[in-house]
Amino acid sequence: MKRVIQIIKPESVVEGAGVRLNRSIGGRALDYLDPFLLLDHFDSKDARDYQAGFPLHPHRGIETVTYLLSGAVKHKDSLGNAGTIGAGDVQWMTAGRGILHEEMPQVRPEGIAGFQLWVNLAAKEKMTAPRYQDISANEIPEILRADGTRIRVITGTLDGVSGPVSGISVAPTYLDVSIPVGVTFAHPVEHGHSAFTYVFDGAVNVTVAKNDADMLVRSPTLLVWGEGDDIHIAASDSPARVLLVSGAPLKEPIARYGPFVMNTRAEIEATVRELQAGTFPPTS
Repeated sequence: MKRVIQIIKPESVVEGAGVRLNRSIGGRALDYLDPFLLLDHFDSKDARDYQAGFPLHPHRGIETVTYLLSGAVKHKDSLGNAGTIGAGDVQWMTAGRGILHEEMPQVRPEGIAGFQLWVNLAAKEKMTAPRYQDISANEIPEILRADGTRIRVITGTLDGVSGPVSGISVAPTYLDVSIPVGVTFAHPVEHGHSAFTYVFDGAVNVTVAKNDADMLVRSPTLLVWGEGDDIHIAASDSPARVLLVSGAPLKEPIARYGPFVMNTRAEIEATVRELQAGTFPPTS
């Protein structure tokens, strides 16, 4: 059984043109969990926290995964794509060699809530053509177990059910799990894969590696799991809702500069020169 090796309380940050977020990967406490580069959680009904959005900005060398719980985000990019993602929808964007895009949360009574995860690309894939996998809420299968646990399967396979996102080289699993009170959720993780759980509603009990003891963890908290075969998360005192994410580490060097993640500083410098010269993103 896996044990928790790191417990992280998200830090408050402001990104884009003034969007308030809680960051648990990509911050001071946890810079990188190979292959995951960033995890942001946004949740506000106050339009001042999100309406400025993320005007046109570049990406290269990564994948961005946007998962909305409520509200809506309009998006468009340098390839001519445009649309809106709403509650329960997922957008898995492979930036590859480069893209300019914008994401603008819409002001609505329910506000906006959801997550953005950045996944690294292997060196051999960093300069591939950009692509999207836009998945509507009704395309994401939901499993209801006999104990009342509900699991939305975005990518990966659980109980013989596979998520709709495919073709991602780090073979990720991305689950949205709602656990009733008194129930323990158990999930196997492929050997050698990095794994984390983000508790965003309620509280869970987990076993911590430091003293091999049970600990109650309240939301919002990120849990990083150590070695072992499977994860056990118990909603002992209250219902809980968590993200469970895992993937194969790339074990490659990384060089980061804002929205660009490459393998060397020289590649970053070349990307910045392209941006300054107006030749980013490249057409081929």
